[in-house]
Amino acid sequence: MSIATHHPRTYATVTGPHATFVTLDGHAESVTPSGDEDIRHAVVRRATDEARRTGIPIELVTSGDRGEHHLLIDPSGATTPLTRESDIDDVEETALGKDEVDDPELGLDDIADSLRGEEVRVPTPQPGDRRASINPAAESPARPTFLTPTTDTTTHTGWRGFLKDLGFTVKPSATEQRRAADRAVVSRQWAGCRTIAVVNGKGGVGKTMTTAMLAAVYAREGGGNVLAWDNNDTRGTLGWRTEQGSYDTTLRDLLPVAQYLLAPEAGVSEIARFVHHQPADRYDVLRSNPELLATDQRIGAADFDLLMQVAARFYRLVIFDSGNDESAERWLRMIDSSYQLVLPTLANAESAESAALLLDALRGRDERSAALAAHAVVIVTQAEPTGTVEARRIADGFTGHVRSVHTIPFDPALKAGPLRFDNLRPRTRDAWLAVAASAAEAL
Repeated sequence: MSIATHHPRTYATVTGPHATFVTLDGHAESVTPSGDEDIRHAVVRRATDEARRTGIPIELVTSGDRGEHHLLIDPSGATTPLTRESDIDDVEETALGKDEVDDPELGLDDIADSLRGEEVRVPTPQPGDRRASINPAAESPARPTFLTPTTDTTTHTGWRGFLKDLGFTVKPSATEQRRAADRAVVSRQWAGCRTIAVVNGKGGVGKTMTTAMLAAVYAREGGGNVLAWDNNDTRGTLGWRTEQGSYDTTLRDLLPVAQYLLAPEAGVSEIARFVHHQPADRYDVLRSNPELLATDQRIGAADFDLLMQVAARFYRLVIFDSGNDESAERWLRMIDSSYQLVLPTLANAESAESAALLLDALRGRDERSAALAAHAVVIVTQAEPTGTVEARRIADGFTGHVRSVHTIPFDPALKAGPLRFDNLRPRTRDAWLAVAASAAEAL
């Protein structure tokens, strides 16, 4: 079979015992193994369901802690490993039967290994073929490259930076190494749009601040195409704490033209009329209208899904600044559409308890919500100069119940006024970088 034939693609990211599957229509969902089932077998099973749903073969592209693999999934359940060689037109493929796919001990790496043992057949050069006239003995010997690969992305600061400027070789500090590692994670690119929901049922706990800071980190380090979406029925304030663009537009203005923006003739710059660009931090804001009553700006699940299609067309990452009404259709659809949850809380008992109760509710909602709760990232922010001990106590309380917990030190630039990353103290910037890196691990 020639691999020149193109098939619709689905994607899966596998990290340890967890996986995220992206359907053909761009919807992301967590994959949960059954019993002792291997996570890679669960991914293949989910892709097979997608092929059966569409009735056509689909290509499954997996990436994660064991590398990248390509599998062709047939509606009948047959699975074919694919390989791509830039200089080979035809590649021998080995199809696995359904019985092998159903074997719980067979993972994606086992499937890939079965291909490596097969002979790759290169077409034999024929008379008159240009390749047949080349004399291997006359070919030039291998030469060394003149380019040096760039592997060190560490930025030196302080006295280390001064010495490096003078030409001395300086070993990076532990802080510089950690910062470089976090930047490498948050600057990664991926195929398809990813989503992060910033949630806590209590108001005034830092959801808007968290949304803006995460959007700034991802956009500055990863090259833009990041949207901060004020998904709030009740006077969302993301627009108040970020800069207004060239147009005084909100989500309500975008909704009526959503179908046009999804049309092939719509240009990539036309989204600028409906979002507000942040020049320094490089992300865009989709505002709600805080001047309207909640009854005047509620949107249903269908409208949310339509807006999400628009966002996925123009942006690689969407960060939701959620409202406080956990029963709203748009809030529930946000949860169903998210890859990662981030729960901000202040260093006080009330906001921390609200975050904990939300996690408990999500664990009992359904399997996907439970997986999001288990892999959530919790942020404990010091709203005042004092309170370090209380922040540590609350962080310790969440440790072990979610994937990671971070603390944000007090910074006056976060309390009020415009939210700009450059206004933060260096220590605060490093803390937000670490949060963004932790959240990006699930993307």
